[in-house]
Amino acid sequence: MLPREILQKYWGYGAFRPLQEEIIHSVLEGKDTLALLPTGGGKSVCFQVPALARDGMCLVISPLIALMKDQVRNLHEKGIPAFALYSGMHPRESELVYNNCASGRARFLYVSPERLESREFLTRIQHWKINLLAVDEAHCISQWGYDFRPPYLKIAAVRRLLPGVPVLALTATATPPVVDDIQEKLEFSEKNVFQKSFLRSNLAYLVLHEEDKRGRLLRIISKTPGTGIIYVRNRKKTAETAQFLNRHQVAASFYHAGLDHASRATRQDDWIKGKTRVMVATNAFGMGIDKPDVRFVVHLDLPDSLEAYFQEAGRAGRDEKSSYSVILYDQTDLITLETNVRQSVPEPDTIRKVYSALGNYGRIPLYGGIDAPFPFDIGDFCRQYRFQPLIVYRSIEFLEREGYLLRSSDFGSPSRLHFLAGREDLYRIQVQYPELDEFIRVMLRSYGGLFSDYAVVNEAETAKRCGISPDQAVIRLKRLMALGVLDYQPRKTMPELTFCRERVDEKYLPLAGGNYQQLCDRAVEKYQAVLHYVTSVNRCRSRLLLEYFGEANSSACGRCDVCLQRHRSGITDAEFGKISDILNTMLQQEHLSMEQVRDRITGQREEAVVIAMNWLIDQGSIKTDRHGKLYWRS
Repeated sequence: MLPREILQKYWGYGAFRPLQEEIIHSVLEGKDTLALLPTGGGKSVCFQVPALARDGMCLVISPLIALMKDQVRNLHEKGIPAFALYSGMHPRESELVYNNCASGRARFLYVSPERLESREFLTRIQHWKINLLAVDEAHCISQWGYDFRPPYLKIAAVRRLLPGVPVLALTATATPPVVDDIQEKLEFSEKNVFQKSFLRSNLAYLVLHEEDKRGRLLRIISKTPGTGIIYVRNRKKTAETAQFLNRHQVAASFYHAGLDHASRATRQDDWIKGKTRVMVATNAFGMGIDKPDVRFVVHLDLPDSLEAYFQEAGRAGRDEKSSYSVILYDQTDLITLETNVRQSVPEPDTIRKVYSALGNYGRIPLYGGIDAPFPFDIGDFCRQYRFQPLIVYRSIEFLEREGYLLRSSDFGSPSRLHFLAGREDLYRIQVQYPELDEFIRVMLRSYGGLFSDYAVVNEAETAKRCGISPDQAVIRLKRLMALGVLDYQPRKTMPELTFCRERVDEKYLPLAGGNYQQLCDRAVEKYQAVLHYVTSVNRCRSRLLLEYFGEANSSACGRCDVCLQRHRSGITDAEFGKISDILNTMLQQEHLSMEQVRDRITGQREEAVVIAMNWLIDQGSIKTDRHGKLYWRS
């Protein structure tokens, strides 16, 4: 089938979005391809369509287990066989996936990057018919990126095991150095980038210095119809802000990674359906959620990086209608951001102490414990060992970069089960144990595919249908497991950590000095970029973001707080830009009086020159020395 026929058959669309078709044809021509498409730009179609156009299976590498599961479920709903392999799966569950891939039944296999370190996996893929290697969130391969994941560096070795298989790398946010680094690390045969502009013409970026942030938040919500997201830094603040909004008749809920799976799913669903107008959340919320009619995104705390901000802000206005992204900040926020940067890379001795405490917490013996995951409650850990949560989080992040630890995000996932007994054996069990007969019948009626694959089950719902308590349902599931009838995997309630190398005494834990300094330098660069964006008062917000992502020749948006303020001054964007550039060059070379400046600038309206100078003086870009002369503040 042709790409457009596949798009129509499975997605119901008659035409591709901009750049999708060009990317698909590049892949079908066998070219290594890097696609930069903004959040909500339809990245998954770019690898799913060409994979379906060829015989074989697409291997997809993705760092987010929740997104992997969502995409597998969406493909199943379209009748497309897809599977996923990730940390925390039972060996029987993994074996079923391997069998489906070996038999040629699977069209898509999603794997977490950590799977690339498994010898068994690398041996098996060489015997499968793989038609495409898709790398989602490809910025994770670059140490210059904002979310570097060391296992991504293994992808190049995987490519060598799959000669002739093209790679499609996809990401929503990448600066020019990251774009080059992705192609180098993935060993592209030649550079080949398709990039959609990061411009969001329907999205107005506003940065407001505000002491009464909650009062301004209420005014924003009251003046902006539709649903929104409020981003805050910590879990406690999500609940407090949501309570504040509800007290002022705004239907709000809150969301963070510490909530159980059922609560998060219910709250997310209520917000998507419009039952809740505003979601107050940490950065754990939003990834993979495609709600087109979000009208506003407000940051009550400063983001850690412009990459993170751009992704979070970009969740507004995906339907191309007018929307707003607002940052509210005060002087305390700038101090907090600087403090967070200082803490973002703890001292080496601190990292070693956290490493040792993690080994004790997980009961990992010295010179042992490889690949033995243990549940990790960061709150409990910090209370026991008296660490600050941010210090622990950053230390774990660095230890993972160095290859000592592995974090699993597969917590809060629902329970799963798979029938091991065939139908004849199952019938004998029902006859032999009549007290289990009705329970087995309800399960077979309630869930499909139990004999061929693992299915998601709800113990409470099953118990209700059987007229028993959830605890009794769990007891029966465990009894059936003991009888060898089924394999039951209860829901995980917290994340896990795994030691990737045998635990050593902290005194002998080597930390690469170059990597450590590089991490420090990057943290400062990210901080300075956010600080520059927030405190800039004479540059269009949209242009600042576009320039950060490598788009140098953009125009002023006319909608951000800077552009709106300038419009009220009676000077056009083009005039202001030209005069500002002249003044920048002139006043960096020497200090001049206002009369000297006016005399030296020719070809511009005198009124416009005066307005631009006064604007730049008011905003602090032009300063006055002790002799009353003007100079440009670097």
